[in-house]
Amino acid sequence: MKTKLLFSILLLSGLAFAKTSSAQDGKWAKDHPRRAEVNHRLAHQDQRIDRKVADGQMSHKEAAKLHHEDHQIRQEERDMASQNHGHLTKSEQHTLNQQENHSSKQIKNH
Repeated sequence: MKTKLLFSILLLSGLAFAKTSSAQDGKWAKDHPRRAEVNHRLAHQDQRIDRKVADGQMSHKEAAKLHHEDHQIRQEERDMASQNHGHLTKSEQHTLNQQENHSSKQIKNH
């Protein structure tokens, strides 16, 4: 009887420890695949803007506006992820991708 009780206590404490450690690891999962894809696109778009400015195809004022839009998308991505333990849902990713597509078209047209 004591063995079963001891085993149950150890099992429950082990489960509690595993749950708290996994919650801490997943709290802000920056490497979540959907977040990584969104952030990679944002970084690429920032590089495209910088190249257009360097080539003289875009003014600094236009670049600042587009960088600001990208910053807003990145902030929205962070806000969405913080509500879901560091993850993005498919619909959130879709929303962010639509915003990035709009931003990408603006970069292309300048």
